[in-house]
Amino acid sequence: MEKLQEIIASQLLQIKAIKLQPANPFTWASGWKSPIYCDNRKTLSFPDVRNHIKISFAKLILEKYPDVDVIAGVATGAIAQGAMVADLLGKPFIYIRSTPKGHGLENTVEGNLDPGQKVVVIEDLISTGGSSLKAVESVRSAGGIVLGMMAIFTYGFKTAADNFADAGVELTTLSNYGALLSVASKTGYISSGDMQTLSEWRENPAEWGQVN
Repeated sequence: MEKLQEIIASQLLQIKAIKLQPANPFTWASGWKSPIYCDNRKTLSFPDVRNHIKISFAKLILEKYPDVDVIAGVATGAIAQGAMVADLLGKPFIYIRSTPKGHGLENTVEGNLDPGQKVVVIEDLISTGGSSLKAVESVRSAGGIVLGMMAIFTYGFKTAADNFADAGVELTTLSNYGALLSVASKTGYISSGDMQTLSEWRENPAEWGQVN
């Protein structure tokens, strides 16, 4: 698993789905300053990376959740990946909106989900886990049984681990922040000074880079 995590991290860096800029931080929508930006939608434009992610998800699902009935993707970033995984496994696919549709049936869960069906939820990125766990609750509210969630990448925040534990959801990711730093260091993508900055950021992301 560790080898897979580093391979995926290397691919995300190569296609610039992940960018590291310790000296010129990004500003997230939350207002947090961050030396890293991750946009896993870019993986869809690179067939080799896209297929590797799809196959890796499918293998892990077969290993961990062989009795899965339905694959779910979280809108919008994981709809495509989830649909590809469902197709590879020959399973039904649904997707979960962040908010109910504003007309018609006003669904949050799109597609057919019968009460009692076992679901694996696919996500593209885990930060605090808030929006991802909201999707899990939507599936549960619709009568689905969530076996677990899988994501391409996680920043590895403690608050996310706590949130998933509190919700009783097992999270499995193809790669993570630790694997990313390992690859970036081995390949010379970042300096030792940058490594320290990147490590410090994850310890306190909400306050990192704030001017007192």
